[in-house]
Amino acid sequence: MRIAFFGDVVGKSGRDALIKYISSNKAKHKFDFIIVNGENSAHGYGISQAICAEFFSAGIDVITMGNHTFDKKDDLQLFDREKRLIRPLNYPKGTPGQGYVISEIPFTNQKVLVINLIGRIGMEQNDDPFSVVNEFLNNFKLGTNIEAIFIDFHAETTSEKTALARYLDGRISAIIGTHTHVPTADPQIFKHGTGFLSDCGMCGDYNTVIGMDEEASIKRFIYKIHARAKMIPGINEATVCGVVLDIGQNGLCKDIQTIRVGGFLKEQKDCVPKCAGI
Repeated sequence: MRIAFFGDVVGKSGRDALIKYISSNKAKHKFDFIIVNGENSAHGYGISQAICAEFFSAGIDVITMGNHTFDKKDDLQLFDREKRLIRPLNYPKGTPGQGYVISEIPFTNQKVLVINLIGRIGMEQNDDPFSVVNEFLNNFKLGTNIEAIFIDFHAETTSEKTALARYLDGRISAIIGTHTHVPTADPQIFKHGTGFLSDCGMCGDYNTVIGMDEEASIKRFIYKIHARAKMIPGINEATVCGVVLDIGQNGLCKDIQTIRVGGFLKEQKDCVPKCAGI
């Protein structure tokens, strides 16, 4: 099984670049399942019904979110209606939507469990991701009642991401970090078979400050009143950042490769994993 995951999509530039990439590469690279973090896809803040439809039409199977999940207040009911759109599992009880989804890959009937988590360092109002996911995973076992388990961990620090990944090593297929919008250089497979990357980066304009207009971003650091600088996404060509995972029959990761295509960052064109066909 081959799973492709793409980091925080920022604004129209990010959406357009990602959809173009998927259209050109889904069949070519034999992606069986595609997951995207869409929490910044609506002009940098949240997501909309129209963008969800656009992503699903492009062949995306599941959309994960993060700290900007509910920025579009008029779309709160969207999270209850659309089961393929998930918000962090460790949001407080009673929050709209759900924090996981189980999807079947067409033709093979393989089941993929996708979980969204959010960190607590810098976002302390959320429940403990360690205890929440530990209890939740008691219902699933790789190779027994689920073929793959993927976690998008939306968190500020690499230490929190790495600690959770080590904690879950061998119980899940992969855990990939999002939120910082900067791709890290640490893709690896842990000793018990879980694939990991601290942050896969964003799909957005890197000629900015993490996807947002540089002038407004600089003013937010200089002035105390943030309202003086309206934050808007960059409009230049976006870099598509993500990761491709090959999952074995036991549900563990056999290969992990990063994707970095287009825009202002140096490209990684040879991004197709070696373990094709696993």
